[in-house]
Amino acid sequence: MIRTVWAPMAMSLVFLSGCSSTPSTPKVNKLHQEVSQLNQQMQHLTSQASALEIQGQLNSHSQQGAWLVPQANTPVELQTQLGTLRLSLSRVEGEANGSRANLNIRATGDQPIPALRATVVWGELDPASGKPLNADSLNQTIDVPAALLPQTSVSVPLRLSGITPDQLGYIRVHDVVGESAAPTVPAAQ
Repeated sequence: MIRTVWAPMAMSLVFLSGCSSTPSTPKVNKLHQEVSQLNQQMQHLTSQASALEIQGQLNSHSQQGAWLVPQANTPVELQTQLGTLRLSLSRVEGEANGSRANLNIRATGDQPIPALRATVVWGELDPASGKPLNADSLNQTIDVPAALLPQTSVSVPLRLSGITPDQLGYIRVHDVVGESAAPTVPAAQ
């Protein structure tokens, strides 16, 4: 009786092992590539959704300034004394001593962007909590000079030293103040 049970099972295993050694057809290879691409897209979307959630939490608890999480790939609005500005990041890339990125600033409505100065802080996020690791954060001041022609958007290049694009967890923009359009010249006496 044991032989009758094992014989068909052994024949099935031999048959299946023969199937696995046959070369794949082009259709099967294409299907494997499509599944692999879908998995990569799903991982990217999951990472982006997580980053978007972190960005939303950081901005909901912020009294001043705006937080941008590069992986969120989503703009944020910042209320300033100059009006509402829409901020986003683009071209986050590595360079010799860290990263570089473009901070895109857009005025809302038809308002032109005024001359302004702001502080930009960047650093890593705690992988467990998603909160900023402020101990190793760095900062710089950016200036957007007055333009000869009114413009509703501007792209400011950032040099983010000391941190690679993979480590870059956040960029915070705060202390936005207006700059005078022209230096004051003392009156002639």
